[in-house]
Amino acid sequence: MKAFGELYSRLDASTSNSAKQDALQHYFQTADAADAAWAVYFLAGGKPRQLVPSKLLRQLVLNGDALPEWMFEECYQAVGDLAETISLLLPASTHQSTEALAVWIEQRLLPLHKLPAEALQAQLRSMLQMLDPASQLVLIKLITGAFRVGVSKLSVIRALAVISGVDAKRIAQRMVGYTDSSAKPSSEAFLRLIAPSNELGDDRRDPGQPYPFFLAHPISVPQSSFDTALGAPSAWQVEWKWDGIRAQVVKRDGRIWVWSRGEELITERFPEFGVLAQQLADGAVIDGEIVVWKNDAVQPFALLQQRIGRKTLSTALLAKIPVVMLAYDLLEWQGQDLRMQPQHVRRAQLEKIVAGQLPPLRISPLVQGDSWQALAMQREQSRRLGVEGLMLKQQQSCYGVGRTKTDGIWWKWKIDPYVIDAVLIYAQKGHGRRASLYTDFTFALWDDSGEGERKLVPFAKAYSGLTDEQMQQVDAVIRKTTIEKFGPVRSVTPTMVFELGFEGISRSPRHKSGIAVRFPRILRWRKDKALTEADTLASLQDLLTQAEPPSLVSEPSRYGERS
Repeated sequence: MKAFGELYSRLDASTSNSAKQDALQHYFQTADAADAAWAVYFLAGGKPRQLVPSKLLRQLVLNGDALPEWMFEECYQAVGDLAETISLLLPASTHQSTEALAVWIEQRLLPLHKLPAEALQAQLRSMLQMLDPASQLVLIKLITGAFRVGVSKLSVIRALAVISGVDAKRIAQRMVGYTDSSAKPSSEAFLRLIAPSNELGDDRRDPGQPYPFFLAHPISVPQSSFDTALGAPSAWQVEWKWDGIRAQVVKRDGRIWVWSRGEELITERFPEFGVLAQQLADGAVIDGEIVVWKNDAVQPFALLQQRIGRKTLSTALLAKIPVVMLAYDLLEWQGQDLRMQPQHVRRAQLEKIVAGQLPPLRISPLVQGDSWQALAMQREQSRRLGVEGLMLKQQQSCYGVGRTKTDGIWWKWKIDPYVIDAVLIYAQKGHGRRASLYTDFTFALWDDSGEGERKLVPFAKAYSGLTDEQMQQVDAVIRKTTIEKFGPVRSVTPTMVFELGFEGISRSPRHKSGIAVRFPRILRWRKDKALTEADTLASLQDLLTQAEPPSLVSEPSRYGERS
């Protein structure tokens, strides 16, 4: 545990990628395989369920040292991280433990959820007293499920590739599904990650294991430069960019597995795909997008969210919110890995397969155009069709690993975001390096519907989009214009207008505005705009009206699908 705490400290203290790589490689070269297995799990994004309620963790400090709650809250707001705040306020420990990370996780942490509340506090206090400060911080982060240290999964893969001499792409393949919540890291699992490849270049894998997802790059050149940068459209496979859940359907050994892009096994969440166990040949892996499909049309993502959030999938719910996979790539067929075959070859084979009677699968239609201008005109219809723009895939490209350009390129040519000017009315301090600044904002729009005075109604929260210098400037204004404090939140005198962008919009009775927006972000600070000139709820309603499909009637050629 001490070695993992030291690794965390080294990673957290540096912004240098090379320094982080050195730290990772040193740890994996020296750690026991069982410890390394858990380290890979956590560093690559694995998140076990929260083992102890946050309220009980707070009591470790409040009860143990008779610290007033208001003082704890002040410390928390200054530090910006719950685990770090608790670790800083804990009494000095005796540093007795030399037990390994795997022992701590499997024999001490995981059993905590079975203990009654009255026994938990004593057990936690005893455990924390055995650890040095760095290990205490890591332990609390693991307990709360808030372990983050600024290391990507790709960094872990690269470190393992260096210490093992195995190609990074093969490591990435072996790691697919490693952080799923149902997985349990073990020394055997870690040794399989770094084992030398056999002579045939194949790896033994679990039957249900998918392939690493190939990710697209956002295209940054203007459309006027497409001919120069990309060549003719005929060299590209053009599709709609669907707004759903990216997934792979795997059929092997007579069974079906469904994996999300986040490498979470979601088979039970989508029982519709179970029929493919009888319909698909063994040794098949299909990549596509899970969407709600009714009346021959994609429905808004908000409807899919309603289904994702349910713990129980009743027959009525499945009928109300039916899903299909819009398939756009074939990664394996009859047990043969097709990823190194050209895009157009994989597509042709996929069309033959999905053209059969496979009700949960539909082919993702191609978008035709003899010029980029013609494709741009079709792209303008994206919102009416419920899509996010276009995908451009090289006809000759292979299916790569992650967001790489070595095997081919996929570009996402997204539509411009919705834009609206809003007023900042609430602020809260950020986290991590922004813990001392007010960086998380709530924005409002004018409501002109009443008979009396105009009022501001909150509709969105955003925290990204400003430079560090702008953040400092906004923070200074917030401190000068604060009206009231509500715990960590400050209400401010409305003085600042910002242009916000967001990707989607839908009705929501849970919001005061009656409308929810997706992925809001700050585009710019409108210092040139007066407070009274900010947009209204009516403006937001207009955007919603534009976004909602005109009807849900059957439109067989709605997406330009070829017969």
